[in-house]
Amino acid sequence: MKKNIIISLIVLSAVCTWAACSKGIPVDEDGLLITTRKDCYVSSFELLGTDYVSVRVGAATIDTSALTVKVTVQFGTDLKNLYPQFSLAQDCKLSPKITGFVDFSDTLNPRKWTVISGDRQVKKTYSVVVSVQHR
Repeated sequence: MKKNIIISLIVLSAVCTWAACSKGIPVDEDGLLITTRKDCYVSSFELLGTDYVSVRVGAATIDTSALTVKVTVQFGTDLKNLYPQFSLAQDCKLSPKITGFVDFSDTLNPRKWTVISGDRQVKKTYSVVVSVQHR
Protein backbone atom coordinates (compact mmCIF):
# COMPACT_ATOMS: atom_id res chain seq x y z
CA MET A 1 0.00 0.00 0.00
CA LYS A 2 2.78 2.40 0.94
CA LYS A 3 4.54 1.56 -2.32
CA ASN A 4 1.42 2.47 -4.35
CA ILE A 5 1.14 5.83 -2.59
CA ILE A 6 4.78 6.64 -3.33
CA ILE A 7 4.38 5.67 -6.99
CA SER A 8 1.20 7.76 -7.22
CA LEU A 9 2.99 10.78 -5.72
CA ILE A 10 5.87 10.40 -8.18
CA VAL A 11 3.48 10.21 -11.13
CA LEU A 12 1.48 13.18 -9.86
CA SER A 13 4.67 15.19 -9.38
CA ALA A 14 5.83 14.37 -12.91
CA VAL A 15 2.47 15.38 -14.40
CA CYS A 16 2.43 18.67 -12.46
CA THR A 17 6.00 19.43 -13.53
CA TRP A 18 5.17 18.70 -17.17
CA ALA A 19 2.04 20.86 -17.03
CA ALA A 20 3.91 23.75 -15.44
CA CYS A 21 6.70 23.55 -18.01
CA SER A 22 4.33 23.37 -20.97
CA LYS A 23 2.38 26.52 -20.07
CA GLY A 24 3.50 29.69 -21.76
CA ILE A 25 6.78 28.33 -23.08
CA PRO A 26 6.78 28.61 -26.88
CA VAL A 27 7.89 25.57 -28.83
CA ASP A 28 7.80 24.87 -32.55
CA GLU A 29 6.32 21.90 -34.42
CA ASP A 30 9.47 19.88 -33.66
CA GLY A 31 9.15 20.51 -29.92
CA LEU A 32 12.14 22.87 -29.96
CA LEU A 33 12.18 25.97 -27.82
CA ILE A 34 11.49 29.22 -29.70
CA THR A 35 13.79 31.95 -28.42
CA THR A 36 14.37 35.63 -29.18
CA ARG A 37 17.61 34.96 -31.06
CA LYS A 38 17.74 36.33 -34.61
CA ASP A 39 21.20 34.99 -35.54
CA CYS A 40 20.91 32.68 -38.51
CA TYR A 41 24.03 31.12 -40.04
CA VAL A 42 26.13 28.01 -40.56
CA SER A 43 29.20 28.11 -38.31
CA SER A 44 30.89 24.88 -39.44
CA PHE A 45 30.32 21.98 -41.80
CA GLU A 46 31.51 18.38 -41.96
CA LEU A 47 31.00 15.71 -44.59
CA LEU A 48 31.26 12.04 -43.61
CA GLY A 49 31.52 8.91 -45.74
CA THR A 50 29.62 5.68 -45.17
CA ASP A 51 32.10 4.75 -42.43
CA TYR A 52 31.26 8.02 -40.63
CA VAL A 53 34.80 9.32 -41.15
CA SER A 54 35.43 12.74 -42.66
CA VAL A 55 36.03 12.79 -46.42
CA ARG A 56 36.89 16.51 -46.49
CA VAL A 57 40.17 17.82 -47.84
CA GLY A 58 40.88 20.95 -45.82
CA ALA A 59 38.25 23.05 -44.11
CA ALA A 60 34.88 23.82 -45.65
CA THR A 61 34.54 27.41 -46.87
CA ILE A 62 31.40 28.99 -45.44
CA ASP A 63 30.28 32.29 -46.96
CA THR A 64 27.52 33.79 -44.82
CA SER A 65 26.96 36.60 -47.34
CA ALA A 66 26.68 34.45 -50.47
CA LEU A 67 24.99 31.71 -48.39
CA THR A 68 27.28 28.97 -49.67
CA VAL A 69 29.22 26.11 -48.16
CA LYS A 70 32.02 24.88 -50.40
CA VAL A 71 33.82 21.67 -49.57
CA THR A 72 36.34 19.52 -51.41
CA VAL A 73 36.32 15.77 -50.81
CA GLN A 74 39.00 13.14 -51.33
CA PHE A 75 39.49 11.64 -54.79
CA GLY A 76 37.37 8.48 -55.13
CA THR A 77 34.71 9.55 -52.60
CA ASP A 78 31.25 8.10 -53.27
CA LEU A 79 29.23 11.30 -53.75
CA LYS A 80 25.95 9.37 -53.58
CA ASN A 81 26.41 8.41 -49.93
CA LEU A 82 27.62 11.32 -47.82
CA TYR A 83 26.45 12.41 -44.41
CA PRO A 84 26.45 16.21 -43.93
CA GLN A 85 26.79 17.70 -40.46
CA PHE A 86 26.01 21.35 -39.88
CA SER A 87 26.86 23.44 -36.84
CA LEU A 88 24.50 26.40 -36.61
CA ALA A 89 24.19 29.61 -34.65
CA GLN A 90 22.66 29.07 -31.21
CA ASP A 91 18.98 28.04 -31.18
CA CYS A 92 18.79 27.69 -34.99
CA LYS A 93 17.40 24.68 -36.75
CA LEU A 94 17.86 23.17 -40.21
CA SER A 95 15.30 22.35 -42.87
CA PRO A 96 14.96 19.84 -44.33
CA LYS A 97 16.15 17.62 -41.52
CA ILE A 98 19.05 15.32 -42.26
CA THR A 99 17.82 11.79 -41.69
CA GLY A 100 20.55 9.78 -43.36
CA PHE A 101 23.03 9.74 -46.19
CA VAL A 102 22.58 12.34 -48.94
CA ASP A 103 23.32 12.16 -52.68
CA PHE A 104 25.69 14.97 -53.75
CA SER A 105 26.51 13.41 -57.16
CA ASP A 106 24.72 16.12 -59.19
CA THR A 107 27.51 18.67 -58.84
CA LEU A 108 25.79 21.11 -61.22
CA ASN A 109 22.83 21.43 -58.85
CA PRO A 110 24.08 21.92 -55.28
CA ARG A 111 21.98 20.61 -52.40
CA LYS A 112 20.21 23.28 -50.35
CA TRP A 113 19.29 23.59 -46.70
CA THR A 114 17.53 26.42 -44.92
CA VAL A 115 18.80 27.69 -41.58
CA ILE A 116 15.99 29.04 -39.38
CA SER A 117 16.71 31.44 -36.51
CA GLY A 118 15.83 30.79 -32.88
CA ASP A 119 12.86 33.17 -33.10
CA ARG A 120 11.78 31.30 -36.30
CA GLN A 121 11.50 34.63 -38.18
CA VAL A 122 14.78 34.66 -40.17
CA LYS A 123 15.38 32.02 -42.84
CA LYS A 124 18.50 31.71 -44.97
CA THR A 125 18.97 29.04 -47.62
CA TYR A 126 22.52 27.78 -48.06
CA SER A 127 23.81 25.92 -51.13
CA VAL A 128 26.30 23.16 -50.42
CA VAL A 129 28.79 22.84 -53.27
CA VAL A 130 30.88 19.66 -53.26
CA SER A 131 33.92 19.22 -55.48
CA VAL A 132 36.30 16.27 -55.76
CA GLN A 133 40.04 16.63 -55.19
CA HIS A 134 42.15 16.14 -58.31
CA ARG A 135 44.55 13.23 -58.36
